[in-house]
Amino acid sequence: MNLQKETKAPGGQPAKRKSMNAMVLRRMKNNKMAMAGLFILTFIMLVAIFGPLIAPYSATKTDLLHTYSLPSLQHPFGTDELGRDIMSRLIIGSRASLAIGLISMAGASVIGIMLGSLCGYFGGKVDTVIMRFMDIFQALPPLILAIAICAALGPGLNNCILAITISNIPSFVRMTRASVLNIRRMEYLEAATAINCSTSRIIAKHILPNALSPLIVQLTMGVATAIISASAMSFIGLGVQPPNPEWGAMLSAGRGYIRNYPHMVTFSGTMIMITVLSLNMLGDGLRDALDPKLKD
Repeated sequence: MNLQKETKAPGGQPAKRKSMNAMVLRRMKNNKMAMAGLFILTFIMLVAIFGPLIAPYSATKTDLLHTYSLPSLQHPFGTDELGRDIMSRLIIGSRASLAIGLISMAGASVIGIMLGSLCGYFGGKVDTVIMRFMDIFQALPPLILAIAICAALGPGLNNCILAITISNIPSFVRMTRASVLNIRRMEYLEAATAINCSTSRIIAKHILPNALSPLIVQLTMGVATAIISASAMSFIGLGVQPPNPEWGAMLSAGRGYIRNYPHMVTFSGTMIMITVLSLNMLGDGLRDALDPKLKD
């Protein structure tokens, strides 16, 4: 009996083994909640990218003749205390909120993965020194640490991004370290060492690709947390400064009028909620799709 006989597909071609990427994509497509989150997030990002082209009014131009206007055909989301169109400010403000979330988490993930890889692979003194620094950073909750850093550096978009980046590095370091420790003694790493692969190549080609699954989920969830942190910092005056719009700053500006003009805070709060919800839905879907223990 020929044990190496290939299985033929209906068309006569050899059946191809399903790749991991195809399996992940198939699982994602079958997850309706994840696809809904991806669709909503994509729509919000497109709105942010093309914001200046689709915003009906200027986000900073005041119109004192139309202050506190309720939602109408002329101003679908109403106007604020200076007569500025809330819908336009939400559209333009999405750029700042998403930029803070994406840039800060991208920076935190890159630095955290590099440091975590060094800790997990080398261990010893390198691990001890880096992890003790991480313990110092984690002595405070991430949001409190971000507020302290931004208060020391001064308010503004760039300082807000830097503060949130620094405050989220320890979580990526610890997760990467744990993943690397789990796969450091695998047989394929011993084989790579036996053929004299360099340390950098082993980490980049053999360790990180097998440790990325939980990090991708952490990154997605972290963007949602970063957007909430950015909104909180803008709410207390440490984030994006007026007259530039940002969802948290719009909440802060409208909180004094919530009883008489609730539309001034309703729409900005709703946008934060929808964005964070879509990211969480996408993150849950990615976690399920990347879990090797799940069966199709």
